[in-house]
Amino acid sequence: MNQTLNISVQKKLFFLVFSCLFTCQFIFSQTNDLSKKAWNDMQKILKEVAPPTFKKQTFNIVKFGAKADGITDNTNFFKKAIQECSKSGGGTVLVPKGKYKSSAIHLEDNVNLHLEEGAEILFSTNPKDYYPLVHTSFEGTEYMNYSPLVYAYKKKNVAVTGKGTLNGQANSENWWPWCGSERYGWKKGNPSQSDPLNRERLVDMAEKNVPVEERIFGEGHYLRPNFLEFFECTNVLIQNITIINSPFWEIHPIKSKNIIVDGVTINSHGPNNDGCDPEYSKNVIIKNCTFNTGDDCIAIKSGRDADGRRVAMKSENIIVQNCTMFDGHGGVTIGSEISGGVSNVYVENCIMSSPNLDVAIRLKTNSRRGALIENFYVRNIEIGQVKEAVLKADMFYNVHGNQNGDFIPRIENIYLENVKVKNGGKYSILAKGYKESPVKNITFKNVTIEKVDQPYAIENVENLKFIETHINGKLINN
Repeated sequence: MNQTLNISVQKKLFFLVFSCLFTCQFIFSQTNDLSKKAWNDMQKILKEVAPPTFKKQTFNIVKFGAKADGITDNTNFFKKAIQECSKSGGGTVLVPKGKYKSSAIHLEDNVNLHLEEGAEILFSTNPKDYYPLVHTSFEGTEYMNYSPLVYAYKKKNVAVTGKGTLNGQANSENWWPWCGSERYGWKKGNPSQSDPLNRERLVDMAEKNVPVEERIFGEGHYLRPNFLEFFECTNVLIQNITIINSPFWEIHPIKSKNIIVDGVTINSHGPNNDGCDPEYSKNVIIKNCTFNTGDDCIAIKSGRDADGRRVAMKSENIIVQNCTMFDGHGGVTIGSEISGGVSNVYVENCIMSSPNLDVAIRLKTNSRRGALIENFYVRNIEIGQVKEAVLKADMFYNVHGNQNGDFIPRIENIYLENVKVKNGGKYSILAKGYKESPVKNITFKNVTIEKVDQPYAIENVENLKFIETHINGKLINN
């Protein structure tokens, strides 16, 4: 009797172990298949995006009257050279070595603005120099405002290249104090973007669906312009340049397609100094870049609240390769202006490290933003140090007052593999979803995280998987 019972128990145990092994193998195989498909999809996107080509003719701005003395206003000379280049079928507008003062530079079709090594464009800090107002965007809301410092509107085959420098000359005496923070030079009693007739009014106009052409701001409203903005453009290249001292976001492709940002160095620590912010854009490649910023290094966006839902265009097929991130709120971030949604983000072969880097991989939204964030793939990343978390997925991101609404967001499918972290800060994973809309499908595969206070802090997360993952020297099991 006992022998029969023991045999029965052994059979049950064998079946249980076999079932567990089979299930684990199935999950592992399924995860591998999904990951493999994702990276194959990335390769297809890479093949679709080719850099723009230009006619082999050069238009030297000096021949149009420009002077490299750092004093002369060269705005009209840039304009003449760019227009002549475009009318002649395109080519290169050359900025030779030297310092050239200018206000807004507007690109035309088939023009490559090329800065020689040692060339520097010093942009005016007088807001009146950025008139007439143009169709642009502030934190995910479209409006009429000061021109971005470099601006292309509905253009094809445009580029800003070369080893020169774009210097916004922003500091705590101009542009930056408009943010309303004493840290950046604002003083009590001075105007700022936070005054009721400024940022708050713009958001309210969008909520009331006021036409964009009637959202007129500019002088007296203290909303800072973006540095480089490509609005509804196709085939854009930004390559090898250095960007410093920006008034606001540095590189902002909006409603654009086929964008390559390659070998760019960004060093700007002002307020909202995001490095690169693709918004409502498709097929964006950011590679070989260095980010040292006052906000997110890379922040993928798709409109704010009602304005994002009005446009109803997601950002998709965003690739980040071989980049280095130092200071910033996030290394690679999605949000918070995200109401159109984001799909298919690929990050590989990057290095992130700084005591001033808050989060390596960050997703932020709330119930006023809503939308779906899906398919975020990360591999082969080295992280030296972060303050708060390696991965943070937050559906309750809260700035600028009440952020509660009726648009419950969704976050699904986040994969990190082959990631090494020397100092993980407070959390390996910090994730918070809604009970009715949990954060779904987070996978850590072959991830090693050292010196982290807590393995994870999660709330309403569904299907969190650890595969061959070690935290603080211990193998983590589901």
